[in-house]
Amino acid sequence: MDDTIRRLQAFAEAGADVLFAPGLKTKEEILTVVKAVAPKPVNVVMGLNNAAFSLRELEDLGVKRISVGSSLSRVAYGSFLKAAEEIMQKGTFGFAENIVPYKRFNEIFG
Repeated sequence: MDDTIRRLQAFAEAGADVLFAPGLKTKEEILTVVKAVAPKPVNVVMGLNNAAFSLRELEDLGVKRISVGSSLSRVAYGSFLKAAEEIMQKGTFGFAENIVPYKRFNEIFG
């Protein structure tokens, strides 16, 4: 943690507008970093390390920016793999019960 804070403070001194802190796992770590580099805004990455905080919790901790990295694409690929495994291993198509209909995508991207 000390090394992380030293590096973020160095980035702030070098003129960084936002300090990117991936890999923080606990509320205590996040709060420590936010306080150590204030008033610079801190960005955290969600979707890593099983850190599951809500937007409200992160806001309450002082986080100003949230990234999800590759998490959304990994969720999509994970669903794809589970469906393919179901077909290959069970010969069933139960995955289709939870698919998003084309109509919904057309509404979103219309």
